[in-house]
Amino acid sequence: MRWERIPLQVPLNVGQERIVFVDKNVRVGFPPSLKDKLRVQSSGGAVYLSASEAFPTTRLTLLDAESGEIILLDISASAGKALREPVKVVYEGEVTSVSSPDNAKTTGSSNGNGHRASSGSVKSESADSGSGSTSRRQAPSLNAPLPVVMTRYAAQNLYAPLRAVESVPGIHPVPLRLPGTITTLYPSEPVQIKPLAAWALNEHTVVALQVRNTSTRKVILDPRRLDGRFLSAAFQHRWLGRAGTPEDTTAVYLVVQGKPDSAFIAEPVMPAQSTKKR
Repeated sequence: MRWERIPLQVPLNVGQERIVFVDKNVRVGFPPSLKDKLRVQSSGGAVYLSASEAFPTTRLTLLDAESGEIILLDISASAGKALREPVKVVYEGEVTSVSSPDNAKTTGSSNGNGHRASSGSVKSESADSGSGSTSRRQAPSLNAPLPVVMTRYAAQNLYAPLRAVESVPGIHPVPLRLPGTITTLYPSEPVQIKPLAAWALNEHTVVALQVRNTSTRKVILDPRRLDGRFLSAAFQHRWLGRAGTPEDTTAVYLVVQGKPDSAFIAEPVMPAQSTKKR
C-alpha cells in the first residue's frame, strides 16, 4: 500500500492493541470524538493504538517532527478475535506480509537500529527486522541560534495546534529523569514547578516546566532569578495571577547542555525522623 497522499487504512480490533512502526519522531493528532474510545501512545518511533469500543473510519495524523511531513491514517475499530499484525511505515522497500523475520524482503537501506533511510516515497508493510549499513546524518542547519530554535519548538508543542508546529531537523523527545516537583529552581517566589516534557538536539536539551502561583498575590517572573546551570531560560508569560485564577499557571523553557538532571540543583534531603521508644 503505497503512500500517494491517500490515507493508509489501519483497522483495529476492540480490546486488542496494534502497533504502527514509523521509525521517526512523530506527533499523533486525532479528533476529540475518539477521546474515550481510543488510547494512543507514541514512543521510540512506534505508535500504539488500542480501541476500547467500536467506531467508524476516523482520520489520524502523524507529523514528522524533523521534516514536517504528515502521514494520514484512516483507522476504524470493530469486534474481532483475529490477531492484527503490526504495521510498518517505511521509506523505501517492497510491500510484504510477513509472519517471521526470515520472510521479510525490503530494498531500503537502514541504519544500525533498523531505521529506513528516507527516499521521498512512503510505503506501508507488515513489521520486519530490517538491517543494513549505518547511514550518517549531516548536522542540521538552523535558521536561528540554537537556544532560540529549541525554545520556540518547545513552546509550539505546548501551546500551538499540531499543524502550526515548526519542524526542526534532528530534534526528538527525551525522557524526563527529574523529580515530580522542583523546589530549587525558583526559591525566591511562591511557585510550584513541575517538569512537563523535554526535547534534545545534538548535545543540548530543552526542558519545559509548569510554573503555578501558590500565593494570593501577583508574581512577576524574572528568568535571571532562576537557580541552576542553563544556557538560556524563558517564561511563556511575564507574570502570574494569584492562585485560583486562570492566569496562575504558565511554562518556563530551559535550554541546557547535556542531560537535564545535571543542570538543576539537587533537591534537599529531608532528615529521617527517629522513633523513640516509650
